[in-house]
Amino acid sequence: MKWLYEPWPWWLSGAAIAAIMLALLYLGRTFGFSSNLRTICAIAGAGRHVKFFDFDWRSQSWNLMFMLGALLGGFFAAQLFPAQHVELSEATLETLRRYGFSAPTALQPAELFGWQAVTSGTFWWLALGGFLIGFGARYAGGCTSGHAISGLSNLQWPSLLAVIGFFLGGLLMTHVFFGWIFH
Repeated sequence: MKWLYEPWPWWLSGAAIAAIMLALLYLGRTFGFSSNLRTICAIAGAGRHVKFFDFDWRSQSWNLMFMLGALLGGFFAAQLFPAQHVELSEATLETLRRYGFSAPTALQPAELFGWQAVTSGTFWWLALGGFLIGFGARYAGGCTSGHAISGLSNLQWPSLLAVIGFFLGGLLMTHVFFGWIFH
């Protein structure tokens, strides 16, 4: 069982994603994590007030199981496996220091994801941003995983445009807005 605790080859995840996509294509289904937000809202009764949420949510129950599996898998992985030490380049550490972050002792800087972030207000900005991304992605018809994995494998032109937009948005956030927010 030693192999379970060591890093796995990078190509294994690509092969797993390809196998899942082939199965979904065969079954006539599409993959997307943000679909679950719409499904949860429909279960909660939002369809009585907003037509977008008025659909047969039971047809998406398989996707809810995927979401539950991802949450449980993350929880069990955090409990059962020791955290990996992440080695960052000196340039990255210098950039973090310039923005006021200490070198991460875990996977994320404590200033963004520790308990002090909840009281400093940083957490609430991240939570608001996460909600806006989730709602916006679902309302716009898909998230990064839906467009980049499912949409591109179905050769959908709108998904290609969306993925280009995701990358441009990520570059803008990293090189423009991140420094503005945290400087």
